[in-house]
Amino acid sequence: MPYRPSSIGLLAGVSILAATLAAPAQAQNVKAKAGTLQRVAEFGHQVTGVTVSKDGRIFVNFPRWTEDSPVSVAEVMKDGSIRPFPDPEWNAWRNARKDEMSARDHWVCVQSVVADGRGNVWVLDPAAPAQAQVVPMGPKLVRIDLASNSVAQTIAFDETVAPQGSYLNDVRFAPDGQYAYITDSGAKGAIVVVDLSSGKARRVLDGHPSTQPEKGVTVKADGRELRRPDGRGVEFAADGIALSPDGETLYWQAIKGRTLYRIATRTLIETGFRGGQDAGPQVESYGKNGVADGLLIGRESGRMYVSAPEEDAVKVRDLSAGPASEPAMLVKDKRLRWPDTFAEGPDGSIYVTTSRIQDSAFFKPDAPKSLTTQLWRIDRNAAEATGSVGQQAPRR
Repeated sequence: MPYRPSSIGLLAGVSILAATLAAPAQAQNVKAKAGTLQRVAEFGHQVTGVTVSKDGRIFVNFPRWTEDSPVSVAEVMKDGSIRPFPDPEWNAWRNARKDEMSARDHWVCVQSVVADGRGNVWVLDPAAPAQAQVVPMGPKLVRIDLASNSVAQTIAFDETVAPQGSYLNDVRFAPDGQYAYITDSGAKGAIVVVDLSSGKARRVLDGHPSTQPEKGVTVKADGRELRRPDGRGVEFAADGIALSPDGETLYWQAIKGRTLYRIATRTLIETGFRGGQDAGPQVESYGKNGVADGLLIGRESGRMYVSAPEEDAVKVRDLSAGPASEPAMLVKDKRLRWPDTFAEGPDGSIYVTTSRIQDSAFFKPDAPKSLTTQLWRIDRNAAEATGSVGQQAPRR
């Protein structure tokens, strides 16, 4: 029987905010198109990742952060219920039984799920419950064949790739299926490059300033600095990641940061596998997104969707306008509490999870261990909004 969330997702129509950024005199003002925000499902546990296959199947994951979640990876059914994926056994891990179960073939603490457009869903497991100690033999990238709903490949990461203190966060796949790129948002940020055929992986930009929390940035929620009871703020390193549709350029940024960075993927591959020189000098700062968690570049539009957790919002940015461009507001709604991860549906609609990180026991000791979270859909008309062009005109 499928596991049923606390309540079945209902439709919730809201107006998508029209967004106009004033541009230089030689450019035209651009306005976001109207649309609706639709609640696809509601869950009784904290969700982070979401992905949608080419045939419209939806998958989500629930990390073990403040609770021992009963399901780690699930398929969202049409009625809003969820079914453990690929099966109950892979979801059988429990923190209290870690000495009894194999971490290699169970979900330990899954952070991301991504469909590759080639008939597979990949599951990224940093295997660090509560974002703390990495469980030995647990970090892995697992390919599940959607035709058979069975595991087809497991790429295990040793301590050279996922050392103690690491937290492998999100992943993108080259269009030709040869390489994957992963952000490490843990104690020492990095980009991990994976050769999918051989299973070999290398850390690149390990400790580089572009993959670390940005000094002087304080993440806020509800207008106030977000801090733990002991005074620590948000310190997540490289987190959001996006790949250009042609697979030639990788973008990323830290949550504790406002700057978007990019690099040619061939540089990462040469550095990681072909004895190339340090990739650091080839990193390019590509303007400011503001504090952001999830990033996604549309398959056809090439526009970047940017989560804005400080503003309960989703923004969109026209990358072709250059690094001076700024994200334009696409959706702003109080129910978008910490918009986390994006996915694009086969019809171009954008899906986004709300993980409610600011409401979790990490930051509110009296918070329940289990949080009610949601999956939302932004319709295609709104998702096609062009976003900003050029620089924002000065206020008068």
